[in-house]
Amino acid sequence: MYCRGIRGATTVERNEREDILTATTELLQLLIQHNDLRAEDIASAIFTVTEDLDAEFPALAARQLGWTEVALLCTREIPVPNSLVKCIRILLHVNTTRSAAEMQHVYIRGAVNLRPTLSKQL
Repeated sequence: MYCRGIRGATTVERNEREDILTATTELLQLLIQHNDLRAEDIASAIFTVTEDLDAEFPALAARQLGWTEVALLCTREIPVPNSLVKCIRILLHVNTTRSAAEMQHVYIRGAVNLRPTLSKQL
């Protein structure tokens, strides 16, 4: 058994609670689907948001999906000039027997160009 990292990112149009939760839920569901994950496989998750998003904690979406025993953390991205705005990023730490190469990273909406060589663009 190994602990592997799985990355994902998405964007929202507005800094509104429902937009943040909807986009985060969509991204989490895609990460779950493409990596065949169960809540008990996930050791922890780090959620980051750009400085223009503060209407809600994106980790709430994971709690609403039933991730009650998963360690979750929200933090803010470094405000690099000219970087992608209104962006939510997720790093999952997953216990698995799969190799790192088998992990499916998911980048959607305005985040598809962040890591095109690593991502499964949808």
